[in-house]
Amino acid sequence: MLDRLAGNAALKAELGAALRTGRLPHAVLLVGEAGCGAGFAARCLAADYLYPAGGPHAEAVLKGEDTECLVLRGEGASGQIPVKRVREMREAIQHSALSTDAAGRVLFIYGAQNLNGSSANAMLKIIEEPPEGVLFLLTATSAATVLPTIRSRCAAYTIAPVPTDECAALLRREGLPGPQAEELAFVYEGHVGTALRAYRDAATRTALAQAKELCGYAAQNDTYRALALLTRYERDREGCLGLLWQLDQMCSAVLRRPGYGTACGGLRPDAAARILRATAEARRTVTANGNLRLTVALLAAQIA
Repeated sequence: MLDRLAGNAALKAELGAALRTGRLPHAVLLVGEAGCGAGFAARCLAADYLYPAGGPHAEAVLKGEDTECLVLRGEGASGQIPVKRVREMREAIQHSALSTDAAGRVLFIYGAQNLNGSSANAMLKIIEEPPEGVLFLLTATSAATVLPTIRSRCAAYTIAPVPTDECAALLRREGLPGPQAEELAFVYEGHVGTALRAYRDAATRTALAQAKELCGYAAQNDTYRALALLTRYERDREGCLGLLWQLDQMCSAVLRRPGYGTACGGLRPDAAARILRATAEARRTVTANGNLRLTVALLAAQIA
């Protein structure tokens, strides 16, 4: 299943060799920016570990449906992994019988940077004295954000974005029309998961389209229309952050390839740089729970 992971040839070879020789560490940390595929890589590795011969069970692991896989991820507004859930997973691992079909059991910890002090300590008790056959697969956006006590117990590997042309080819195989596949591969710089989400997820598609609209309004110095669009987010903090992120991707793309400005309403690199400064300021205000209505009004004035 590791072969299904795009790019990352050296990583796949190393993990594949560790699996074949039985030298895979019992705790693996897969590090990659959001959208790089660290979660998918973890499921691929889990499938190969649990079901070396492949088959329906291995496919179920990739879909997150296999019963031998337990999952921990952040919860609630804080996004942290609560200690209660870690303890529940510990009980499930220690007191449930293994399937006769699988080679072991896997505990996924998605977003290991969201383990706080208490939940990390509870997790250490399992990792330091692991039940036989249990593989811990952790993901994180950066190794530096994972608590040192957890990081030091894991073998860390980095998931890299794939080259743009390879990303575009993969997106076409997933059903995207050629021009759209090439555009998304370029805009998101080979982050396959992010590109697929921009194609499949309605909210992400909307944010991307509105970011392009804002670029066009900025190019036309149309503050009125920019404000009209942004006021839709004056009561939606999370939606506003998502729009700001997409706006950053558009502007970054224009700076990397000025000709892409034609797809963004004629946005020029100097205007793209101005928007990036404005979105950075707006993001700081939004994340600090500042006045959202005032923030979007100021942003409209700054970008257009």
